[in-house]
Amino acid sequence: MTEFLESSVFFGVVLTLAGYGVGALLKKKLRLAIFNPILIGALLCIGVLLLTGVDYETYRSGAQYISYLLTPATVCLAIPLYRQLNLLKRYPLAILLGITAGVLTSLSTILALSALMGLDHASYVTLLPKSITTAIGIGVSEELGGYVSLTAVVIIITGVLGNILAGGVCKLFRITEPVARGVAIGTASHAIGTSKAMEMGQVEGAMSGLSIVVSGLLTVVGASVFAQFL
Repeated sequence: MTEFLESSVFFGVVLTLAGYGVGALLKKKLRLAIFNPILIGALLCIGVLLLTGVDYETYRSGAQYISYLLTPATVCLAIPLYRQLNLLKRYPLAILLGITAGVLTSLSTILALSALMGLDHASYVTLLPKSITTAIGIGVSEELGGYVSLTAVVIIITGVLGNILAGGVCKLFRITEPVARGVAIGTASHAIGTSKAMEMGQVEGAMSGLSIVVSGLLTVVGASVFAQFL
């Protein structure tokens, strides 16, 4: 069985899509934030690989084709933004300052915690791009000398946590303004969080999509500066 799965070109793709499908079904049926499709899918994939004895590289060789869709999917977020272009024209300064504040908070928190925990430079810069999309974050980590594979994991964890906690955090702090919610979610938890923002509303989704791009650009510059501090 293991030999058959290892030799199958489509094993990684089928397992990934099946895992996500199960996660999406559970989320729809149970309506609980913890049943995030990406989280459930990842756990199911790990479980299947452990049970079948198929190594990660074999799985990745097939599943990597799905990764090619990440960049065009991110670009497609420009569509809801275009539909809410009037809001961008109305509050340009507030939106830009909100995203900038989020980026600086993320970078400063990583610096403080890394110094407190005594992380070395490579581990520190690995964490700096945690809140931006994988397509940009991996390049930032590689350029700064971080552990690229670990960066990808951290980015995914950040996105999943943002997706799960976004609704609760907004309720806790009574954040009801759609623009503010979208900017906060997109800046803190990139594309995975944006999927939650789009569930909240069109305005939240559009602002979150914008925040992914702007926060990504700001983090590229900011991470290069903050990398010198530790």
